[in-house]
Amino acid sequence: MTASAPIRKRSSDETLADWRSRAERYEAEIGRAIRGQEHAIRLLTIATFARGHVLLEGDVGVGKTTLLRAAARALGGAFERVEGTIDLMPNDLAYHAFLDADGKPRVDPGPVLRQGEELSSFFFNEINRARPQVHSLLLRLMAERSLVAFNREYRFPHLQVFADRNRVEREETFELPAAARDRFFMEIAIQAPEDPTVRRDLLFDPVFYDADRLIETVSPGVLDVRALNEVGASIQQAIRSSEAIERYVVALWQAIRTPARSGITIEDVDVERLVIGGASPRGFAYLIRAARVRAWLEGRDMLVPEDLRSIFKEVMAHRVFLDPIYDLRRDRLLDALIAAAFAKVPAP
Repeated sequence: MTASAPIRKRSSDETLADWRSRAERYEAEIGRAIRGQEHAIRLLTIATFARGHVLLEGDVGVGKTTLLRAAARALGGAFERVEGTIDLMPNDLAYHAFLDADGKPRVDPGPVLRQGEELSSFFFNEINRARPQVHSLLLRLMAERSLVAFNREYRFPHLQVFADRNRVEREETFELPAAARDRFFMEIAIQAPEDPTVRRDLLFDPVFYDADRLIETVSPGVLDVRALNEVGASIQQAIRSSEAIERYVVALWQAIRTPARSGITIEDVDVERLVIGGASPRGFAYLIRAARVRAWLEGRDMLVPEDLRSIFKEVMAHRVFLDPIYDLRRDRLLDALIAAAFAKVPAP
């Protein structure tokens, strides 16, 4: 099959153009419940078709949980949710042990195993409240889409993990280890909308007062989760890149990984020691995956620089590790580093 040929989805002859229409409807359905977050919705769509896991980060009350619930409902398939708490243990994800009405011990499948291989959306709310042991189990679940329990291995071929955390509260929270963060395809920052009309609607329209009723307005199962792996692979094959774009990406990689060598300067920063690790080959491979999906959503079969720039921070920023003396200014310095790299490396 050539790169531009239509894909065959199961027994029907649906093309990538047909799936693009489904993706547009997916975004529209999420938009029924969420106002003023068009960019975040587009990023979620990109991650869904790139088959990557997503972490939302933002202040309390900006709609992170509502957005992820709406996305999971529109996605369809089997859904499970767990609340991050300080007393949550790894086995709580796999099974639930309790005494039944007769006082006899029972063990039922937990949220990860309850739906079997049909599990398509797993939502981890307030992930930074869970202990590192739980993060370790989640790491395998995200990396391999599998879990070992009851002396057997369970596989989840259609699984996409969604998680959120707020950046304000620090009590009884645990920082995610680098390995776990790297398994999130994107980290998306959610902020309160800037548009005055949207702000007024959120404050005064009673429809936004009840999150459960809002979620019910989203049509369920807009996408066929069983076909997404195949569709995602077809998108990656269909979107081409020129030699100029490939050289551009390699130059950006060097600029982010070794900024001093690329001639980048940032005020009040020793750029020689700024970056101590990260920006791995896997991270930049994820960047290309995301950029190809964006190009497809825009109706193109060729990558352009804006496909990379528009998703660069969400895919790459959490994969760049700074010297501890700069980490307290992490968000601002990473914005400055990325902006400097874009300015230094000429776009084709």
